[in-house]
Amino acid sequence: MLTLQQIKENPQRVVERLAIKGFDGAEAINTIITLDDNRRALQLSNDTKAAELNKMAARIGGLMKEGKKDEAEQVKAEVAALKTEQKETAEKLAAAEEEIRNILLTIPNLPCDAVPEGKTAEDNVVEKTGGNMPDLGEDALPHWDLAKKYNLIDFDLGVKITGAGFPVYIGKGARLQRALIDFFLDEAVKAGYTEIQPPYVVNEASGYGTGQLPDKEGQMYYVNEDNLYLIPTAEVPVTNLYRDVILTDDKLPVKNCAYSACFRREAGSYGKDVRGLNRLHQFDKVEIVRIEKPENSYAALEEMKDHVQGLLDKLGLPWHILRLCGGDMSFTSAITFDFEVFSAAQKRWLEVSSVSNFETYQANRLKCRYRDADKKTRLCHTLNGSALALPRIMAALLENNQTPKGIVVPECLRKYTGFEIID
Repeated sequence: MLTLQQIKENPQRVVERLAIKGFDGAEAINTIITLDDNRRALQLSNDTKAAELNKMAARIGGLMKEGKKDEAEQVKAEVAALKTEQKETAEKLAAAEEEIRNILLTIPNLPCDAVPEGKTAEDNVVEKTGGNMPDLGEDALPHWDLAKKYNLIDFDLGVKITGAGFPVYIGKGARLQRALIDFFLDEAVKAGYTEIQPPYVVNEASGYGTGQLPDKEGQMYYVNEDNLYLIPTAEVPVTNLYRDVILTDDKLPVKNCAYSACFRREAGSYGKDVRGLNRLHQFDKVEIVRIEKPENSYAALEEMKDHVQGLLDKLGLPWHILRLCGGDMSFTSAITFDFEVFSAAQKRWLEVSSVSNFETYQANRLKCRYRDADKKTRLCHTLNGSALALPRIMAALLENNQTPKGIVVPECLRKYTGFEIID
């Protein structure tokens, strides 16, 4: 959530930056400024009344000591009237603050200056490329055929049990899935991240804290009876560990990693892009989350990108990094880098990670702060990244590593799988 300070310091710049995301914020920003002027006037009036009530209370005490009971009763009547006025003012103040907050919740984060202009994914910028492209020939099988051939994943069983987008992993497919999870977690721990095992459902406050609500409410599975949401990513529960927390200087940076199942309705998805593992309603992912001082957050972002790149290099997958344009960025992000791997049989790039800096946007919603050397409380910067999401990694590994003898397991995974080839 944007801060009032951000908006009031330079409202025109806020409107211009929001336009990079394709958001017309002029009316909302003007409304917030008007409401805040009214809020400050109400706050001043409320404070004045409170001060006057204190004086009147002291006056009543003095009159009672002097035996001037009638005068004291008159002042008490004035106090009662002033308290009624103060209550009305306080109610108006609370209503103004709530209205400001409700509008702020509908405004996306400002893209930082490094974000390129553009409206769609076609306008994203390829920043870096690595890995070797496999040459499999025209008879290469896509992962859904390989999964069936080697009895690794049963998509039909998933439909039977739950519905489309909920695959069942079997035998070596399940072991490869578990190997990837363990590998990603171990690499994160080596990089200094503390492992967290979070809940898979969160309350409404958590959804608001990280920005899934109200923006992505329709994409989340909702448990109606308990007013809870299935998590779309471990980012939500892990970042919310620091909601309403003031961190001390020596506790920063915070570096957490977490494995979780992730649940997304993916409403409106259809066509070839959803076949097999390309787009699921339930999938596994290892997430990395950081809480940083503002002056360190962009260096942390580069560290996170290097970490994800290192995972892909160890897996031997061809990759590239995209700097997302304003129109393709998430509601909450200040800047996002997507990692994509090349799927040799499908002959297309598949997104496997997003690494983002939210600056103070999530922290303001969360009230996640730190106390600096001068004992002043300041908003933290929050960051997160997929390290990594499993379905498309699995798809690329199966497709890119297929040989006439079977599917070769990357060396870095063999100590986890216990086998070198799927045949």
